[in-house]
Amino acid sequence: QEKSCHLSAALLGEDSEISQDQLYELLKYAALGKCHNAAQPSWCRIYHQSHLAGVVVVVLHEMSQLHFYRFYLQFKHLRKVFRHRFTLAPSTNFPVSLYGEGTNLKPQNTPQGLTSTSSECITKSSDLQCDPIIQRYGEEKQGLTSYTLTLEEQKKNDYPIEGSPGCKGYISTECDQQRTDSSPLFGLDCEMCLTSKGNEVTRVSLVDARGQCLLNELVKPESTVVNYRTRFSGITKKMLLPVKTRLSDIQTRLKKMLPHDAVLVGHSLNSDLQALEMIHPSVIDTSLLFARSEGRRFKLKFLAKAVLGKEIQCEQKLGHDPTEDARAALELAQFFIEQGPTKVAELNLEMLLTAEKLAEVSQNKAVLQPQGCGFQEQLNEPPPLSKPCFLDCLQVTGQKPLLLGRHGLDSSGLWQSNLSTSNKQILQRALEDVPLSKFSIIQFSLGPEYLASHLHAGLYEKVRSKLTDMLTIYAGPFEENFCLKSVKKEFGRCGPIQSLTVVTETFQPYVCIQFEVLEAAQLAVESLNGAEVAGSCIKVQRPVTAAMLDCSVLIKELELDVENEGVIYVAGLKKSLTETDLQEEFSQLKDLETLFLPKDLQSGKHRSCCFLKFRKSQSAVDALEAINGWTMKGSKLRSRNALAPGHLWRWIWQMNHSNGKQGKHIFYEKMEQLSDSEQDLRKKVKKLDHHIKKLYRSLQSNTLCIVLFPGVKSTHGSQSGLGLMGIKDDEGRSAC
Repeated sequence: QEKSCHLSAALLGEDSEISQDQLYELLKYAALGKCHNAAQPSWCRIYHQSHLAGVVVVVLHEMSQLHFYRFYLQFKHLRKVFRHRFTLAPSTNFPVSLYGEGTNLKPQNTPQGLTSTSSECITKSSDLQCDPIIQRYGEEKQGLTSYTLTLEEQKKNDYPIEGSPGCKGYISTECDQQRTDSSPLFGLDCEMCLTSKGNEVTRVSLVDARGQCLLNELVKPESTVVNYRTRFSGITKKMLLPVKTRLSDIQTRLKKMLPHDAVLVGHSLNSDLQALEMIHPSVIDTSLLFARSEGRRFKLKFLAKAVLGKEIQCEQKLGHDPTEDARAALELAQFFIEQGPTKVAELNLEMLLTAEKLAEVSQNKAVLQPQGCGFQEQLNEPPPLSKPCFLDCLQVTGQKPLLLGRHGLDSSGLWQSNLSTSNKQILQRALEDVPLSKFSIIQFSLGPEYLASHLHAGLYEKVRSKLTDMLTIYAGPFEENFCLKSVKKEFGRCGPIQSLTVVTETFQPYVCIQFEVLEAAQLAVESLNGAEVAGSCIKVQRPVTAAMLDCSVLIKELELDVENEGVIYVAGLKKSLTETDLQEEFSQLKDLETLFLPKDLQSGKHRSCCFLKFRKSQSAVDALEAINGWTMKGSKLRSRNALAPGHLWRWIWQMNHSNGKQGKHIFYEKMEQLSDSEQDLRKKVKKLDHHIKKLYRSLQSNTLCIVLFPGVKSTHGSQSGLGLMGIKDDEGRSAC
């Protein structure tokens, strides 16, 4: 019997924003599989990839997550079929960043016509202005202090910070921030294994500015080892048996070794410091120093080869050598500081990485040259562009991709259809041709009249305004001298509160409460309307506006959303409870799969609520009955079905904390233009959803289908995209 493919993606959490590179990673593996050296994506997993009947990517041109939730009711098919959703980081040129530049649709072994006839290997000065390194650091040489991470950058990249909630018990190196351009550099690298506690250090290396090894020590983890990760760490059970050194010993030694103005250098150094449970104020992170666009990072192995001409992390060695890695990171930082941003940008690292990948595809293992010229001479080709395209790789394997759409990519001609082609014509062509292709990209569009930036701004404001209304409730009336603290405490049991204000314009006082999550507001309406709070029998209701007339319909549809299937919301948790505490408390619940404890994205503190995902829907129903009224550590719990998945929770938080006025309805003059055409826009969106439904129904079983709202990124602002994906099963739904 033929194996069925299925998809696994842990996207419940609020951090489920997927980069263009991660999406590229998924598509490449789905299209090529292991037989062409494509790796499983890091953020999700396709089981039985070789049994995929095909891959279909539907791109909704210049639409964003904003469109999906503004027209949520109209996208009936999308929200009922696709189980997996993720926020997609926006890109200035989505097709280029995803599929690669200069795609050539002729079968061949090496890409043709990728650039102009110029054979220069050094980037021209006019192009340097666009280089992420120049954009970040400028063209002039600077001292090392200009390249150390600021406190904000450390917070953003998950570095241990003094006083942060997650760093309780961490040891400070007690170095100050009085660094100068002559402060000493030290390279640091650790190897970790997986224990019952998480990542724990098994080996630590520290080198000085001359590359001399000051510390290279094995460390015995405190907790039981689950996985030694020998392939990467080189650590085995046998190696650690005689080891007596513990983490506290290493912390003490490092504190003694490092002078007061020491600057630590490492590649993704935050992971090492987290594992060491140490805080250090002055760091240079080479994964961020050699900046790339779209938040991507170069690997240390590639940088060592391309910049220093050194081979590290060789495949014939068992695991990484932390001393070698620490020394490589140190030398990379020294090269950057000594040569300056311009010289580094002129290396054109993106081009070198592309060349290396294309060489692997064509099995041409040419040696990579630091300046990028030697490799191009061996290929006898013009330099490739910034990213290899797996569509070219498909051609090499003899597969012909299908590309249908209304808009050209640029001069490369990625989209093959006429610009005047309608969505209906594209659908008809897709229904005929998709069954004949293993990989298809279908692009639909609402039309240029609906994509203007001012219309997008107006759309954003309408969605933000409606979400604010849905998060807001009014409660009252109360007695004249009522206790506001009691009200806040009672409503706080429904979930985290964004703001609470007393309404004094009425005869008796009312309270306006804006929650941080939709479930909290709904729980307040359901559980406290008609209840006695602060000595008064109160009414709880949402604002009554034209936009809120369909609120109850929207709430019901959100509950029925396939992504919220088997997920419940629990409120009333004490903030002192950790994720481990909650895992223990909820362990008796049957079929519990995932626990997600949201945190404030600014402070990092946990909120007073959590989400529980169950393997079976009935288990979620049973859990709801069990949890309501349950007392945990003296706090009474309240729960209900989930309304907002993790990626939407993050988006709501960002809207609430945007620079706009919170809780106010802001309408630009341009909004009138949007209102006039919104009815027509809704019809178009509904028709678009119907087109996708028709296309999806025509697909074979075991077809991976991904629908992308690419998002918008321009000088006028940016909006995150949204991805929906699933593998079609025999019943026409997307399989988990």
